[in-house]
Amino acid sequence: MNTGNNSSDAEGMKIPLQANPPVAKVCPHNVNISCASCRLNELCLPIALSKSEVHQLDEIVERNRPYKKGDHLYRQSDEFKSVYAVRSGSFKSYVLSDNGQGRVTGFFLPGEIIGMDGISSKKYANSTSALEHSSICEIPFVQLERLSHQLPNLQHHFFAIMGNEIAKDQQIHTLLSSYTAEERTASFLLGLSSRYARVSLSPTRFLLPMTRSDIGEYLGLTVETMSRIFTALQRKGLIAVNNREVELLDIEALRAIVTAS
Repeated sequence: MNTGNNSSDAEGMKIPLQANPPVAKVCPHNVNISCASCRLNELCLPIALSKSEVHQLDEIVERNRPYKKGDHLYRQSDEFKSVYAVRSGSFKSYVLSDNGQGRVTGFFLPGEIIGMDGISSKKYANSTSALEHSSICEIPFVQLERLSHQLPNLQHHFFAIMGNEIAKDQQIHTLLSSYTAEERTASFLLGLSSRYARVSLSPTRFLLPMTRSDIGEYLGLTVETMSRIFTALQRKGLIAVNNREVELLDIEALRAIVTAS
């Protein structure tokens, strides 16, 4: 497993695209930004709150320094203290077994919450590191828990986020146990598409912040299998790939691959 900073993973899968679009920045690394002014507040915890309630949430949020690629938010078995909302960039979570074997367990994009794996045991079940230059909002859980008792809407929305995380875990279990390599890859690309659309970025053309090795670990596939599947999808005219830039050329055909299982 690669948990370092090596980002070279073109693997010969280069199909020239037309002029590259500018890379969209989701939320600047600005410690002065507030929950009320953040463009992600309709995705994150403030979505269910009134203006006065958002101000109360804002008072407990800590906006830390930006994270460089490879920097860790926390490591597996660290004491659980906070959950984190991604403001910009992206993160991956991974677990290490007793023999040092690793597996990527998730990816987190702007507007998504990290760290809920530590709530039940009071220790983080995964390690989480930045995939690129990124920023987060840290929310101390003791203060969040106290505030959620005062604000039922906040509590309800946080429970909804936890429920979505449980559903995602069930989906990935089904994906790994029942789907072919091509179906897993198509499902992963479609999932990224919908997540980028949520933050008003292109759902059909985007950069992959994670390596092919990371994706393979997450989907239970080898790097060689990932390379073969990406190449096959390109030959079918369903995607185009230039290093880490991916264009989904036929979303309906990708959906058909997933629903065929």
